[in-house]
Amino acid sequence: MVALFISDLHLQPALPRTTEMFFDFLEQRAVHAERLYLLGDIFEFWAGDDDIDAPYNRSIVDALQRTSARGVQLFWIAGNRDFLAGTAFAAATGLTLLDDPHVIELAGLAITLAHGDAQCTDDIAYMAFRAQVRQPAAQQQFLAMPMQQRKAIVESVRKNSQDASKEKSSEIMDVNADAINALFESTGTPILIHGHTHRPALHVDHSHATPRLRYVLPDWEYDVTPARGGWISLSADGQLQRFDATGKALS
Repeated sequence: MVALFISDLHLQPALPRTTEMFFDFLEQRAVHAERLYLLGDIFEFWAGDDDIDAPYNRSIVDALQRTSARGVQLFWIAGNRDFLAGTAFAAATGLTLLDDPHVIELAGLAITLAHGDAQCTDDIAYMAFRAQVRQPAAQQQFLAMPMQQRKAIVESVRKNSQDASKEKSSEIMDVNADAINALFESTGTPILIHGHTHRPALHVDHSHATPRLRYVLPDWEYDVTPARGGWISLSADGQLQRFDATGKALS
């Protein structure tokens, strides 16, 4: 196995079964791959690298570090929930931080990787918020606050986001077709893998000389019935394969 791709686990103490399944995924699946790409929102939130030693965070960091120590190359693209994961987090886990988007060439394929939130351009309010919080000055100001204050702000933002989502149409919270096309044009790859939308699928666009393939990763939640989860694999022969929450290959 050349690579595995996951996103949107939203790991948190309130989801013990999901956390357990992530540990199982690392120990049973990821260790057999050369690379593991984590494409954002792995944590429900990340308030700063100085929170690494909180017991729950440390358990995740240590699990990733053990995977890295067994020879798996780990790569991270920030999501809208955990974009404050920085160099200390990368050093503690042994992973490499990537820009969003990022192009890889593996197993004879050129693939663009992204979290996916930057392409949700119909959600004007979110895009304005995203532009604000991704500013280095704003992040420095936030990280200078006491941890307790930061977590209170994060919780307030999460609640406001949940409330706002109830008033938004599903189309607004999905990626914009023009934004996706612009991403394909700018990167020049025929394949895109992203998460964020929680709408796992394979979209094929035959309107171009080379068909464009857009793989959307699922979110994870094994603390509900039916469980949600899954990943994408890339094998040495250049085959991309989607898997569901049970590990079953999808057509």
